[in-house]
Amino acid sequence: MQDADPVRRQWSRAEYYKMAELGWFNGQRAELVGGEVVVVNPQNHPHAYTVDKVADVLRERLGAGHWVRMQLPLQCGTVSEPEPDVAVVTGTRDDYTDHPTSALLVVEVGDTSLQYDRTQKMSLYARCGIADYWIINLVDRAVEVHRDPMEDSAQPFGFRYREVVRLAATESIAPLAKPEAGIAVADMLP
Repeated sequence: MQDADPVRRQWSRAEYYKMAELGWFNGQRAELVGGEVVVVNPQNHPHAYTVDKVADVLRERLGAGHWVRMQLPLQCGTVSEPEPDVAVVTGTRDDYTDHPTSALLVVEVGDTSLQYDRTQKMSLYARCGIADYWIINLVDRAVEVHRDPMEDSAQPFGFRYREVVRLAATESIAPLAKPEAGIAVADMLP
């Protein structure tokens, strides 16, 4: 018998829901990313404040026809169901009978999770075809804008963004979904 390296088991969305139903994650914030159950850190005040602030700004700037969702699941295939800090989808909540499978814009607020947001989450969102991914970088008080998903086998989920721009607090950005809706970066920072 030959020795083999241990193999990580990928969990499906259905199994993930069954685990939650059985109470496996009680008292924890968890999400399914690439078949792995990831337990995320509790939110400190700057993170929670920024998530709420970004959602408010996006609701105001994008207006009707856009559902701004805070920390709710996105279906990204059979083995990933991330819960981005903020996601913007078309329509209203009444238009959906299940979690959306895509988003016009995904925003993650990065402080303790900054490296994870730049690698795992970035590659996953690119693979899911999210055209506009922003990281609100609380460490450097900036917004990192990722656009134009492309294949890249060196990335965790085989995709990355072709365009990555870092904007300082003094600059502005507009979502691809509504280019006329300019937003000052400072308006999204604590």
